[in-house]
Amino acid sequence: MKMSETLSITTHRIFEGQMNEHNSLFGGQTLEWLDETASISAHRFARSHMVTGSLDRMVYVNPVQIGHALTYESFVTGSGHRSIEVFTRMVGEDLDTGKQYLAAWSLMTFVVEKGSQLPALEADTPLGQQLSAGYAARTAANKAARAAMPEIPVD
Repeated sequence: MKMSETLSITTHRIFEGQMNEHNSLFGGQTLEWLDETASISAHRFARSHMVTGSLDRMVYVNPVQIGHALTYESFVTGSGHRSIEVFTRMVGEDLDTGKQYLAAWSLMTFVVEKGSQLPALEADTPLGQQLSAGYAARTAANKAARAAMPEIPVD
């Protein structure tokens, strides 16, 4: 499957009730929209039920102001036996001027149910090719980070 076939795009207008104490978009709101959009890309790729496995990286670049729009562009950048990595670029837009800016970007991992067969992935865009080239290293780093964590008690 081509990466471009997994593309999911959503756009949200930013309103007063979504602001944090710095008068920019609340990070929790960005994460909710991120999970929704990225999960669509993962589901388009897998055509199977899945869960969010991890938020591997979330990088906030520029704050999003009230009255701006925020567009999420997600697509699959790699897959393993049961895992799917999804990259999302978040682009802000000043609706008065039309000026766009990078607001944030992220990498997430989704996990499909046992027995699911994932298709081969073809990187068919320049950004997709760059991200795909680093997939194995990111996966190894994530695995090492999980192994380095102590057992987490529940009490």
